[in-house]
Amino acid sequence: QVQLVESGGGLVQAGGSLRLSCAASGIRFSINGMGWYRQSPGKQRELIAGITSGGGTYYAVSAKGRFTISRDNAKNTMYLQMNSLKPDDTAVYFCNKFPQEVVTMWGRGTQVTVSS
Repeated sequence: QVQLVESGGGLVQAGGSLRLSCAASGIRFSINGMGWYRQSPGKQRELIAGITSGGGTYYAVSAKGRFTISRDNAKNTMYLQMNSLKPDDTAVYFCNKFPQEVVTMWGRGTQVTVSS
């Protein structure tokens, strides 16, 4: 059974940083592209960053230059380093496969709240 567990969220002031983690189990992590998605209240879930099995990366415009996605295949874990956070980054952050998420793989996510 595939399980994705997000962690590392919290409350931070604008301009601050957070590092999110996604721990995967039940999946051949190293051969899968993985991505970070987020959902704000009243908005659809959106892809913000992705990393291929080969280490290639994708960033949404909103994340480019501020967020860095990485992975450690030995630990079956993916990360998202978020710098220069803005109130608009407030959302629940999820991980899933990239470039196409799998509906049955959504976890609980981790809440990120950025205060102004």
